[in-house]
Amino acid sequence: MDTPRLSMRSIQKRFGGVKALTDGNLTLRSGEVHALCGGNGAGKSTILSILMGFYKPDSGVIEIDGEAKSFNSAHEALEAGIAIVQQELSGVPQLTVAENIYLGSEPRRRGFIDFDTLNRNAEELLNRLGFDIDPRATLGDLAVATQQLVEIAKALSHSNANILIFDEPTSALGEKDTQRLFEVIRELAANGKAIAYVTHRLQEVFTIANAYTVFKDGETVIEGKVEGLTREMLIESMIGGSLGTEFVKDNVPAPATLFEVKNLTRAPYFRDVSFQLHGNEILGIYGLVGSGRSELLDTLYGLEIADSGDVQIEGRPLTPGDVDGAIRSGIAYVTEDRARSGLVLKASVGANLALSNLRFINSFGMVQERKERECVDLAIRQMHIRTPGPEEIVSNLSGGNQQKVVLGRCMAVGPKVLLLDEPTRGVDVGAKKDIYRLISEFTVGGGAALMISSDLEEIIGMCDRILVLRSGEIVEEFKHEATTQKDLMMAAI
Repeated sequence: MDTPRLSMRSIQKRFGGVKALTDGNLTLRSGEVHALCGGNGAGKSTILSILMGFYKPDSGVIEIDGEAKSFNSAHEALEAGIAIVQQELSGVPQLTVAENIYLGSEPRRRGFIDFDTLNRNAEELLNRLGFDIDPRATLGDLAVATQQLVEIAKALSHSNANILIFDEPTSALGEKDTQRLFEVIRELAANGKAIAYVTHRLQEVFTIANAYTVFKDGETVIEGKVEGLTREMLIESMIGGSLGTEFVKDNVPAPATLFEVKNLTRAPYFRDVSFQLHGNEILGIYGLVGSGRSELLDTLYGLEIADSGDVQIEGRPLTPGDVDGAIRSGIAYVTEDRARSGLVLKASVGANLALSNLRFINSFGMVQERKERECVDLAIRQMHIRTPGPEEIVSNLSGGNQQKVVLGRCMAVGPKVLLLDEPTRGVDVGAKKDIYRLISEFTVGGGAALMISSDLEEIIGMCDRILVLRSGEIVEEFKHEATTQKDLMMAAI
């Protein structure tokens, strides 16, 4: 057997009294795409963070090409040929695309950054990858999905990288960009790179990976070749038993209209959008990146102002650009990027849950601690948030539990309409089911949900109707029971 490009054996890591890894093992080979699977908190992120030099292991062995290694920093890991595409965006919004790609390794001339060379190198790299992005554009002006492509380009800009880690790289991408990324990954593997691929979208394991490793409770529980593996086998190894029905959907739409959009236009993102959302209904919006889907939800919530058109809830018009008015009218919004716009990452779980509920827990300008504690404890129970306690810093939670905190904060205000933009992005199968249950319970209780999702299985499995948005226009409507993935893709392209 040839020497593995990477071998990590018996890795252990403890944070205080919490064991994050008790027996982590990972083997990567040149030319192989290796899927890392497991629930949030299973140990995947910890073992990759150790590989990247972010953490030092308490014990265990790391070998690259048969040589023992120990990294004291991310720079040392990068020098050893290890690069990562992180799930959470890490770019600098104020800098250009080119500046972000080569941040820290900018070409210089006479001691100063050579911007002509910088932009030219970035343009060549983006063209080679097939990413249609202007290297001179300011990163913060781009959509989240486009920023994710920039993250990918940044990782691939390191020519000496022989071990590439992709951590949920498609979580913000549409179908077209996802397929292009898969082509890039296959090319990299064919050129001898060893690739670790982390995903909660289980179908991607079978689409892109040759081998797999499953982590659970800080241990490697199973590894092998993808050939012969089934979805059921993979899920059962991840959760330690049968998942049962993946989607939780008990709502029955009511005939009465709860929320209505009439001829809404905001150039250049969308135009003449009209639809009705009924009580107890989950209405889906599907579209490729650039179709205007997230911009539509931003406008419905009041973060942006439409050029024309009307939005009504229970027959009452909403004031354009009035977020406070939207909240008072009963609208809550779960944005697609929880790290940047959904959570205060350095604050506690309790503080995040209480944020939207301050008007109900304060008296004469002072927060009533008893009311706040009751509100937070109730949300933790209802949302099934796994946390040592409300004082835990929210950034320490798994992705699935962070998303439950976002939902819990939104639910605390008693909304009538829930706007959901990629509500299960970067969330494992177990946490996904919890989130589906929460959405279902909300609509069964009389609320209505408008959900954007790039996951075809999810949007078909959860939504009663699906609107397809293409180039800013609603081009087709499908019923839940008579829709296929092919139907949606054909309408969206």
